[in-house]
Amino acid sequence: MNDTPVIQLRGLRKRFGAVAAVDGVDLTIRPGEVVALLGPNGAGKTTTVDLALGLSTPTAGEALLFGEDPRAAVVAGRVGAMLQGGALLPDMTVRDAVALVAAAHRRPMPVDEALRRARCTEIAGRRVNKLSGGQLQRARFAVAVVSDPDLLVLDEPTAAMDVEARHTFWSSMREFTDAGRTVVFATHYLDEADTFADRIVIMRSGRIVADGTPAEIKAITATRTVRFAGVGAAAHVALRALPGVVGLEARHDSVTLRTDRSDDTLRALLAAHPEAHDIQVVASTMDDAFLALTHADDPDSTPSTEHEGARA
Repeated sequence: MNDTPVIQLRGLRKRFGAVAAVDGVDLTIRPGEVVALLGPNGAGKTTTVDLALGLSTPTAGEALLFGEDPRAAVVAGRVGAMLQGGALLPDMTVRDAVALVAAAHRRPMPVDEALRRARCTEIAGRRVNKLSGGQLQRARFAVAVVSDPDLLVLDEPTAAMDVEARHTFWSSMREFTDAGRTVVFATHYLDEADTFADRIVIMRSGRIVADGTPAEIKAITATRTVRFAGVGAAAHVALRALPGVVGLEARHDSVTLRTDRSDDTLRALLAAHPEAHDIQVVASTMDDAFLALTHADDPDSTPSTEHEGARA
């Protein structure tokens, strides 16, 4: 089996004047991996994708696809991309747009197959300028897969889709990933990364700050939340002093404690406030890990709703 990395980034840097958009990224992605790229706005995700695809020239370092120059892999039809800036000709039908791209490749999949995989069969005859936001995303996905690529790169693929459309999209994506293809996707939806990715890479300020499985990423944040009712506002100061408590939120009769020693917190809570009831202890979520990693030493960062890392 060929174990040449699908994506190899070494010491990758990209500057725009005084701004370091990508600041020393080293990343290796192997065949068959499904990798989610997360980070707050301005973290360098889109620039990293552009550099990996050869759409932008690095200031320093190198990017390789399948061990060669990215442009060579793209020309060979080994890469499919669904990028935020990608546009389809507005007066063409969806079928014609997909067929046009298919004609540019040596071994494309049948157009009808690409339409089916993207759940576009029912809108194949519709003009691009008549599509809703979610339908347009599906059409762009059909264009990305029609070359039958070994690597699929998706930048915010489910933007503008409602919940049902997102589920439909990822259902179609499973057909692609089940065939052993490599997928890299950037998203603001943390549940998508948690559910569909084998591996999550988190960026902040142009650097990778975490790299691991979803479980490894979530484990970086050791805190849990303890939610309960029945303890009045007069006790909030005492609740903050319970062992392990690092934060408190109160809303009406409900109190939520964040703690890094949930067992000790719970024992002390019940000893001091036996009237507490409806108690829930909830493990850390991907949101917790994301916020902890992207806010660390960076108070001005703006989270996207999406760990120094498991592999960092």
